[in-house]
This record gives sequence, structure tokens and C-alpha cells, in this order.
Amino acid sequence: MQKGLLGKKIGMLSVWSDAGEQVAVTAVQAGPCPVLQVKTKEKDGYSAVQIGFGDIAEKSVIKSTKGHQKTAKEKVGKFVREAIELRDFNTDKALGDTLTCELFQAGEKVYVSGTSKGKGFAGVVKRYGFGGGKMSHGSKFHRAPGSIGNRKIPGEVQKGKRMPGHKGAKTATIKNVEIFRIMPEENVVLLKGAIPGPKGTTVFLYQN
Repeated sequence: MQKGLLGKKIGMLSVWSDAGEQVAVTAVQAGPCPVLQVKTKEKDGYSAVQIGFGDIAEKSVIKSTKGHQKTAKEKVGKFVREAIELRDFNTDKALGDTLTCELFQAGEKVYVSGTSKGKGFAGVVKRYGFGGGKMSHGSKFHRAPGSIGNRKIPGEVQKGKRMPGHKGAKTATIKNVEIFRIMPEENVVLLKGAIPGPKGTTVFLYQN
């Protein structure tokens, strides 16, 4: 059975293992996530479970979402995720059921997807690690990208050229993150190491 759960990154801290070792972990509030829709191969062409997470003001819910909410008989969360990539989601979950952090167990490994920290506008040295030019006086070439064009053919800057621009704020996925501890009474999962995004960002924990 493949599993997925939405959560919110709380922050990092260090805890002690049973062996007396200090371990750096990331605390994630994983769930509770109500089941908003269950898709089947017979009706929809694939199997998936759509879940919601977080609170949203009633005035902020659009009309189509209100209809979805009425069908699900559940409050549609601020964030909705459908486990599309989990094609063989073999589960007996039904509308109105709630997924909690007890879906996972300590010692399991999961994928964690989130939005990386935004670093604003950055040059090529910071953004891509370019070496830059000499720092000596009179060089006039220090942290510039250098030549970006071509000769007569094709005579234009090619797509995908590494140039200055916005750094970060992109979807990032960390694979095989180990679950250090489950705290079901607080809906908290402790993951070993760091995960993408700043505090408060929404992340998706799943097994692939």
C-alpha cells in the first residue's frame, strides 16, 4: 500500500535517540487530512485519494470548491493534494475518513516534497556557482556572467542559458527521508535531517 499525507513544517531541533546519540530532526505537523474524494479505475481511469489540509475562511472558498465540499461532506482544506503519482493507491478509505500521522511508522523512509526557500534575485556566482573573474584592481570582470551570445548561427541566446534571476522558491523533493519518531497525540512526525522550505511551508510526505 502506498501512502501520502500533507503537513506543515514546524522547524528543526535536536533530540536524543535510544542509543544516546544526538540527532538533528525536522518536526512536521502531518495531518489530520480528511478524505475529500476517492477515485477508482472504473470511474476515473486511475486510483487515487484526494486529501485536504489546513483551515480556510468560508469567504475564501470558491463556488466550485463549495460544491466539492458538499459532495465530500467535509470542509475542503486550504491545501488539497491528489496522489496522482501514486497510481496503484490500494486503500479502503472512504469519504469522511481522516488520515493522521499514524499512517506512517518510525523507521520508514518517505519522500518529502515542498517549496524551497526563496532567495530573491541572484547573480550567476550565487545562483549557479560560477567562478567569476579576477578580483584584482582594473579587471572590470568580477562576478559577471561573461559572454551569453553565439556567432552568426544561431545568432541568439539559447533557451536554458544559466543567467541571473530568481533563486529558489521551486518545488523540491528529498528522497528516502527516515522517520525518526511519531507523536500521534500531537499529530507530529520527526524526520531525520532537513527538508525543503522555510518554517510554516506545506509539505507532502509520501512513499513511492
